[in-house]
Amino acid sequence: MFRAYLALTKPQIVELLLVTTVPTMMLAAKGWPDPVTFTAVLVGGGLAGGAASALNCYIDRDIDELMRRTKRRPLPANQMTPRAVLIFGLTLAVISVALMALLTNWLATALTAFSIFYYDVIYTLWLKRRTPANTFWGGVCGAAPVVIGWAAVTNTIPPMAWALFAIVFFWQMPHFYALAVKYKDDYARAGVPMLPVVRSMKRVNFEIILYTVLTVAASLAAWPLGLGPIYGVTAIVMGGVFLFEAIRLARQAGGGTAVKPMRLFHLSITYLTVVFMAVAVDALI
Repeated sequence: MFRAYLALTKPQIVELLLVTTVPTMMLAAKGWPDPVTFTAVLVGGGLAGGAASALNCYIDRDIDELMRRTKRRPLPANQMTPRAVLIFGLTLAVISVALMALLTNWLATALTAFSIFYYDVIYTLWLKRRTPANTFWGGVCGAAPVVIGWAAVTNTIPPMAWALFAIVFFWQMPHFYALAVKYKDDYARAGVPMLPVVRSMKRVNFEIILYTVLTVAASLAAWPLGLGPIYGVTAIVMGGVFLFEAIRLARQAGGGTAVKPMRLFHLSITYLTVVFMAVAVDALI
């Protein structure tokens, strides 16, 4: 049962969110943030991500059972009741927002509450099943932890915070489009209009390359706003590798060879991790 509840929170997603939030907080604090704020954002942000994911599982329980990738989740596998999942998700949401309110500030708290609402109501309930632009608009909540972390430290959201937000926002398109290519049949079976389901592979490849370029551009735009040469060199090198892999995927599809979208998917995770590690290093030196 513990494993089932843990699975509802999608810990791999929460982990990725924290990978971007911690370096952002370090940069905002010009070093290590105070322990109370740091712990509050880590715990509160982790609980908020878990709450949003659990509520997403509750809302999407009808389509999760139709998809090979998600049919082993707790609800499709009949490991728990929808009511239990709903109560669990709402409880985590209340605890996370209360923790942020008590230990950070109202700007970070409001952003946390808005992110949960946006992901579950705006994205999951409305956009996901209605438009192929769902990934784009859903990127708002995926990148929100960056500005939440900065706001928790400084009670402001300056241009640097928005530049880091833009990196994560644009990054989500090539990352999730690659996954959607892999599980195209799953999404089609569930009636979810992901871009690879309703558009040609040529269009998908165009958007993957476009948003990869925008990701790299956002990472370079952040450099002169207060980051040093370690970050700059890392952003250039990793951006080149990321773009090369995106172009490779497009060439595979155009050349009629077997498409391997998960190479780009996994590389995108490495890209984001390494770039934000460079942010953390620059914050400490």
